[in-house]
Amino acid sequence: MAKENKKTYYGTGKRKSSIARVRLVSGTGKVTVNGRDVRDYLPYETLVMDLMQPLVLTNTNEIFDVVADVHGGGFSGQTGAIRLGITRALLEYDKTTAGDSENSFRKPLKAAGFITRDARKKELKKPGLKKARRAPQFSKR
Repeated sequence: MAKENKKTYYGTGKRKSSIARVRLVSGTGKVTVNGRDVRDYLPYETLVMDLMQPLVLTNTNEIFDVVADVHGGGFSGQTGAIRLGITRALLEYDKTTAGDSENSFRKPLKAAGFITRDARKKELKKPGLKKARRAPQFSKR
């Protein structure tokens, strides 16, 4: 039995406190997150659509299987981390196949805002306050 030659492309994505390691393997479009199907793992269809945006934009959703290992944060942060990881893996694939041609993935991905990492994190709590900005209730007497 001969082993099939499947090329793999890697990308790492971060969002809030989530970190995702993403592998794009040539396949049929199956998406697996932490060993489970993406629709079983993520509770909302909008999160699944958000995660798939880079693949849909570049018309590669039927070419690659996505295997993602993600930890930390909640569902929204994990979805953003996986999306950035997919984008970076697509750019790596594009670098090896297209080079600097007109049909590069970089321009549409950049225009859609997928290449830029969202650096927003939870603001730290301040001393004397209940949360980052929430002060204790003021009492005149």
